[in-house]
Amino acid sequence: MENDLIKYLSQHTVLSEDMIRIISERSVIRSFKKGTLLLKEGDPVNECFLVLKGCIRSYMIIEGQEKSIEFFIEEQSVSPGNYGTDIPSEYYLECIEDTIVCAATPEMESEMFGIYPEIESECRKIGEKMIADYQASYTNYKISSAEERYLNLMKHRPELIQRVPQYQLASYLGITPESLSRIRKRVAKKL
Repeated sequence: MENDLIKYLSQHTVLSEDMIRIISERSVIRSFKKGTLLLKEGDPVNECFLVLKGCIRSYMIIEGQEKSIEFFIEEQSVSPGNYGTDIPSEYYLECIEDTIVCAATPEMESEMFGIYPEIESECRKIGEKMIADYQASYTNYKISSAEERYLNLMKHRPELIQRVPQYQLASYLGITPESLSRIRKRVAKKL
C-alpha cells in the first residue's frame, strides 16, 4: 500500500529518491475492518487519513438519526473538522468497507513539511482543491431537487451508488430511502 501512497503523491509533485525513501519509512499504513469507527463525536481530532483502499463515511447524529455528510474513497483525503485543534469532533467516521489508510498527525505533518517544504505546498494545493470541490458540492446540493442531486451523484460519483448502502445514500441526498427508491425507478425508466 505504500506504493499507492507514492503513486498518489507523484501525481501532484515530483518525488526524489530520498523523498520516496523517507515517505516509505515514516508512513503509517493502517487497516480497518468494515464497521470500524475511526472517530466519534466528542473525540479529539488528532489524525487525518488518505484512503488507499476502501470507503469511509462521515456522519453526524441529529435527534437520534444518522445524517451522512460525506463519503471518501480511494485517493481522497479525510481531514475531519477541528483536525489539529483542541476542539472535539462533531462527526463520526466509519469504515463502510474494509479500508486501508495512510494516517497522519499534525506532528508528523509538521516534521515532514520541515524536511520537504515542497510537499507542504502540494498538500496545501490539494486542500484548496478539496475546499473548492466541497463548496461546489454544497452549492449544487442547495439549488437542486432530490432527483437532480441523485443524477449529479450518478454523473460525478457513480461508484458510490454501488458501494454505499442505499439508506446511507438517501441520508446523504437529504431524502428518505423510500424517496430514493422512487427516484431510482423514475430515472431507470428514462434511461
